[in-house]
Amino acid sequence: MKHTRIIVTGYGGPDALQVIEEERPEPKRGEVRVRVLAAGVSLPDLMMREGIHPETPRLPFTPGWDLVGEVDQLGAGVSGLEPGECVAALPIRGAYAEFVCLPQGELVPVPSGLDAAEAVSLVLNYVTAYQMLHRSAEVKPGQRALIHGAAGGVGTALLQLGRLATLEMYGTCSSRGARTVADLGAIPIDYQQLDFVEEIRRLTGSGVDVVFESIGGTHIWRSRNALRAGGKVVAYGLTGSLHGGRMASGRGGRRDRFGRVAIFGLYVAAGALLPGRKRVGIYSIQWLKRRKPAMFREDLTALFDLAKQQKIKPLIARRMPLVAARQAHELLGKGGVTGKIVLVPDAT
Repeated sequence: MKHTRIIVTGYGGPDALQVIEEERPEPKRGEVRVRVLAAGVSLPDLMMREGIHPETPRLPFTPGWDLVGEVDQLGAGVSGLEPGECVAALPIRGAYAEFVCLPQGELVPVPSGLDAAEAVSLVLNYVTAYQMLHRSAEVKPGQRALIHGAAGGVGTALLQLGRLATLEMYGTCSSRGARTVADLGAIPIDYQQLDFVEEIRRLTGSGVDVVFESIGGTHIWRSRNALRAGGKVVAYGLTGSLHGGRMASGRGGRRDRFGRVAIFGLYVAAGALLPGRKRVGIYSIQWLKRRKPAMFREDLTALFDLAKQQKIKPLIARRMPLVAARQAHELLGKGGVTGKIVLVPDAT
């Protein structure tokens, strides 16, 4: 039987995304075929499409970092799962498809009653936020946090989880995202109108305890200036490499996985060497998951439990059909998206 899959045919803009019809994949030994119910759309997808993310594979490839779906077929040697069970995974690529085959060990059970689009938001965005808060920054109640891109997918996750951790929060955003940021318990800072370092100094006097830095480049240094003595920048993104969803440099069409990471590392190292007892650390969900897969499962399971208790509720910007992946990339690239865009293969 046939199924639909999205492939990237060349490194570049959204028009590099193509819809194909092909035979459904067959699970190999130890694999499970999953019928995808929801696949997240994220900035790392856009960076991989441009060829500049460290995880960028060779062409052609199917994007999609995170998915939630139902067990459809078991490969040889698989036990403990039944067809119809709801599962989640962080495959890093491959989620933009109706069916995907994954090793059994990659699958995390999803509790019944959770909306698939909301559940998939927990896999990448909320695990990233949770681990940065509690494993990288080790935040304590009452501490001050500055969150860049606070109205986005990871930003809104940081705000919801930061509120549970009783942090005093500040969030950079556009004027369109200010209401969302305020509703989630933070003081919004319009980065288009205000210098966030000066505004943090005005609001706090001494600075914040932690900055969650998603922009990269020299922005890391500016974020460091918003810290109080003894504070920490947790750097986790390179969104400054994109402008309007495309490479900010205007160059493209090739695979360059490590160029920006090397530059990113230099800024991090330089920021750490500057005086003032202000630390700069790097967080990567994929690196931590590969080193400590049990930790990833533990943290995602904890987030599912918080969602079941309605202590967190992911914001869904748009639910779009799988065949609209190109439009989803265009929408995310324009910026100003509040929450997460999710591809729903069954949608029309």
